[in-house]
Amino acid sequence: MNCFFDNDLSGEIPESIGSLTNLNLLWLKHNQLTGPIPSTIGNLTQLGEDLDGGVDDYQPGLDLSYNELTGEIPPEIWEMTNLTSLSLRSNQLTGEIPPEIGNLTNLTFLDLGANQLTGEIPPEIGNLTNLTNLSLYLNQLTGEILPEIGNLTNLNLLRLQDNQLTGEIPIEIGNLTNLNELNLAYNELTGEIPSEVC
Repeated sequence: MNCFFDNDLSGEIPESIGSLTNLNLLWLKHNQLTGPIPSTIGNLTQLGEDLDGGVDDYQPGLDLSYNELTGEIPPEIWEMTNLTSLSLRSNQLTGEIPPEIGNLTNLTFLDLGANQLTGEIPPEIGNLTNLTNLSLYLNQLTGEILPEIGNLTNLNLLRLQDNQLTGEIPIEIGNLTNLNELNLAYNELTGEIPSEVC
């Protein structure tokens, strides 16, 4: 466990953070960290493993949200298959969400919202069937909402608002019967609201 959240920490995340290989939780959120996410973070292969039955009800995982991080999400993160929680919300991250996101099948919480991500939502996101929370809002994502989103039947929350998504709302969203919140506002969606969604 390593928690430095809600401070005034600044500068870049050091490459040497990759030497902390026994961590199962790393929270650096709500700071003023800048620069890219170091690729060495991929060395933290135990992030997400619940080694001690939980720490004060914290969900093991990686949280770098609410900083000023830049650059693309390093590909090493998509190889961290033990992750159950990943939040990179509210940074200045760029680039596309790669198909390798489908490797993170243990995720229950994924928040990449409020960045500058581009490109389409890859169909491989439909592999993340343990997700209860998926937030990709306030980016520059394009393309259609793919039917694979209907595979995520454990979702309680789906936030895709404030992007540039086009096309019709897929009827497969009607499979998400556990949803408490569905937000598709401020996109460029067309067509009718499918009855299956209602």
